[in-house]
Order: sequence, then C-alpha cells, then structure tokens
Amino acid sequence: MSEIMKDKATRLAKNRGSTSSLGSHEIRAKDFFGRNKDSVSTVSYMDEPGHHEDSLRPAIQMENTYQLGPTKYFPVTAVNNILKDVVVSYLQEEQYEAELCRQMTKTISEVIKARIKDLMVPRYKIIVIIYIGQLGKQSMQIGSRCLWDTTSDTFSSYSFKNRSLFALANVYALYSE
Repeated sequence: MSEIMKDKATRLAKNRGSTSSLGSHEIRAKDFFGRNKDSVSTVSYMDEPGHHEDSLRPAIQMENTYQLGPTKYFPVTAVNNILKDVVVSYLQEEQYEAELCRQMTKTISEVIKARIKDLMVPRYKIIVIIYIGQLGKQSMQIGSRCLWDTTSDTFSSYSFKNRSLFALANVYALYSE
C-alpha cells in the first residue's frame, strides 16, 4: 500500500469517528521476516467510557396521535365552484381535436388539483379525473365504484357541453388516517 493511500485511510478513519491506535509513523510495521507489513488498527469512539450515557437515559413514552376522523370536512360546494370555473374557462371556446383534448385533460386536472390544495383541507387525498369526448349522435355512460368510509370520504362532479365536445370532471376526496 502506498503512503498516499495510507494517509487517505487514516484521514477517513478519523472523519468517521475512529482514531488510529498507532501513530502515523508506526503505520508500517515490520514483522520478524524483515518485510513491510501494512496494518491500520482503529478504535471506535463508542468503545470509550464516556459515550455510553445515551443508553442509560430512560426512554420517553409518547402517546398515540391517531386521529380517526377529520377536524375539517371536505368543502364540496367550494370544489363544485372550482370545477365549474376551471372547466368552463378552459373549454368554453374549444373545438374537439383528439390530441388537444388529451393535453387539456392533463392540464385541467393539474389546475383543479392545485386549486383544491389551496383550500388547505388537511389529511385528504385528492383524485381528479377528467373525461373529454367529441359531441356527436352517440350516448355514453360513465360509472365509478369506490370502497370508502361514507362518514368522511366524498366526491364532487361537474359536466360540461359546448357545440363540439363534452367534459366530465370528477374529484374524489379520501380521508387518510
């Protein structure tokens, strides 16, 4: 091992909280055959007597902080107003184009999610789903099923039509304990 490597190893051992038990001039020791032998011996600071006080302290007993119900319920009417405002402002004058509508669903859902998060309702997970389709002489049924707690979980929905497209915006608010 070269001298540079030994110096680096010694500095690294000191930085990690260990000290060498040999002085820097004693790093290379000769064994009884006359060859140079590389050895670095380290002692951890945890082995020294003054560093065991942490284990002698009594453990602090913390109480559970489980909150089983929301302190503030999800404001469905405010979310309905956000949905109407955002969907109408983005889609009022738009014509249906498949690629444009694909991008608009992403944009609208991110804007809605950001505006709902500005309401600062704690401990609710927000899921926003936007459907945009071409308005023609067809019918469509959209359904959703969720497993949730009826006392705290809720949803909000808004549907929109113009001359060439329809949109449906759904927001699901799930309380996380």
